[in-house]
Formats: sequence, structure tokens, C-alpha cells
Amino acid sequence: MSLDLNPVSVSDYREVARKRLPTQLFDYLDGGSYAERTLHDNVEAFSRLKLRQRVLRDVSNIDTSAEVFGEKWTIPAGLAPVGFAGMYAKRGEVQAARAAEKFGVPYTLSTVGICSIEEIAKATKKPFWFQLYVIKDRGYAAELMKRAHEAGCSALVFTVDLAVLGARYRDIRNGMNTQMTLGKRLKVAADFARRVHWIRDVALGGRPLDFGNLREAVPNARGFGEFGAWVAQNLDPSMTWDDLEWVRKNWPGRIIIKGVMDAEDARLAMKTIAPDGIVVSNHGGRQLDSTPATIEALPAVREEVGDATTVLLDGGIRSGLDIVKALAMGADACLMGRPWVYALAARGEAGVTAMLGTMRQEMHVAMALTGCTSRKEIDRSAIA
Repeated sequence: MSLDLNPVSVSDYREVARKRLPTQLFDYLDGGSYAERTLHDNVEAFSRLKLRQRVLRDVSNIDTSAEVFGEKWTIPAGLAPVGFAGMYAKRGEVQAARAAEKFGVPYTLSTVGICSIEEIAKATKKPFWFQLYVIKDRGYAAELMKRAHEAGCSALVFTVDLAVLGARYRDIRNGMNTQMTLGKRLKVAADFARRVHWIRDVALGGRPLDFGNLREAVPNARGFGEFGAWVAQNLDPSMTWDDLEWVRKNWPGRIIIKGVMDAEDARLAMKTIAPDGIVVSNHGGRQLDSTPATIEALPAVREEVGDATTVLLDGGIRSGLDIVKALAMGADACLMGRPWVYALAARGEAGVTAMLGTMRQEMHVAMALTGCTSRKEIDRSAIA
């Protein structure tokens, strides 16, 4: 059977997405910064960790669920924020949010989503999370937080590793955020034109240039590249830990700090606002290259904060086995970015649901063969 018709693993969905998406969009999702060493090492570091196989234990009743932030998740892995997801499928953020809700894990809407906070709220019944970047216009940032709170978002995921934009060479080669020559524009246009599925699903039916949450901020954007350039120009490199008090004043609910890779930064986060959660993340290898893989940075952060806050890991998760490894190394739960967007681009909402189901099945097998019947039993002893 064709892989296009029956993708199963994350790598399967990635391959289908590669075939269906215009190169410019696929590379924006798939690529990382500079030489992409951290991007690849995020994944490879998981492969270097070995599970400790245990046998002849009663594993007839396995529970893959976990309680995170007082909520029961079907698996301890939610959907991380990914910008411009509506470029990858018709109203992509809505489809992903619905899949996450039905499956029983949280969905995080990016500041730069194609679909707005209000559109996601209207399409779902349960609270979702909202991710906010550090942007120069504090008034607009405060307005976004107000909108998210009024829409019922249960957590603010505040991304702190985007003071400046990392150089993503694939994007530069593809003409994003740069002035293209006529020849380059024609080449890009021809590549878009031959992606018939994408044209039918997204270009004609998906309003891909809606730029939901920032529609008022960038009213004259005529394309993906122009909008991305505006975002890059409006990041705020002057923000410090002291400014997190401003975030706390403007957000009455749960705050999760995303982008911590160092134990000292974890200590500063706890000292400044004591966030409800910390996400060990290097932005999926899209910012500073040659940093440690997230799974390598996790133990030190966990040791620093102890049980004082919830620790999540983002970056490199490609299977249910990786989720088990992350839990064993100290994470309370994980967030996944590229996997759900690959699945979304391949098969829409059904693809995201199926991908999550595969993750759960892979977790089930990994737990059974390491002798763990519940999330509480997964610890360092599961690692060989």
C-alpha cells in the first residue's frame, strides 16, 4: 500500500508532508538554524538513550495517562505551539485543536497562528493554551493576553528564547524574509503551482494569509515572507527576567516559561515569578545551533527545580518510546511540534488523531517491556 495512503510513524507523515507541501513551507517547518546540528541532535540524543528491558512482570493493565497541572492527559504529551500551522492544512490550527481535544491532550496556539484565538475557542469546547512571544509592542501583547484569557485559555506559554531570530539557511535559500529576484520568484511560484493537493486544500479553501492573532498589527501583509519579516523586526531583545513581573500582572492564570536550557536560568525563573511550569526547549533547533539536545539539558533543570514546578520537555520527540525516555529522565510531560504538523499536512485532523494514537501504542509497548504499568513507575530505572 502507498505510504501516502497509510502513513503510520512520524517519519511516514514527514515524507507525505514533504511530497504535498511547497518546498518553501516544508523547509520552514522541517529546518533549523545554521548547520542544523542541534535540530538533528535533539532526535539523535533520544536514540542514544537505551531502554532497560524487563520481562515476566504483570503488565496486563497498563495506563498511559498522566495527571499534569491537575488534568488527566491520555498520554503525557501535548501539542506544542507551531507558527503558521494554517499554511499546512485548511484552517490547520482548528483541525489540530479538535484532534487534541478529542484525544485528551492540550493544544497550544501560537501567537503567529493563521487561525485566531477566537476561532479556536469557537471550534472547541475545552480550554486550550496560548503561546506568546516577547514583542516590542507591550500594549498589543497585553491585548493578546486579554483576548486569550477571555477566550478561556487555561495557560500562557511564554516563549523566552526568541530575543533575536536565528539564521535559518533553508528559509534564506528559499527566499523567505528576503527580496527575491524575478527568477527566484518564478521558481518558487512554479513549485507552489505543482502542489495540487496544497492548492486545493489550503490556497483555495484555507485563507492562508489571514494571520489571525496579528491581523490588526500587520494589516497590509501580502505574503508569508512579509509577515515573517514583521515578526522578526518586532521581537524584543531588551527583555530581562525582571520583565516577567509584567507578564504576571497581565496574565491571571497559569504561566509556563518555554525555552529554558540551563539550570541557572531555571533558578532565575523560579526566583522571579515561580512559574507553574518550565519547558526545557531549544526551539526545536531553530534558534541557537550547537546547544545541547533538550533531553541532555533536562536532568540539570529537573535537579535545580526539584518538585517546585512542573517540568516539560520539547524537542526531538518522534515516538512513544521517546516520551517514556523523557519521563524516565525527569520530565513530567512533553510537548511535540513537528510531529503533529507533519501529520496535519499529510492527513489533516484525522492524521493528527492517528499520530497521537500511534504514540499511545508505542508508549504502551515501551512500558510493558520495561515493566512499568503506569506513569508513576517510569523513572531512571527504565533507562539501561
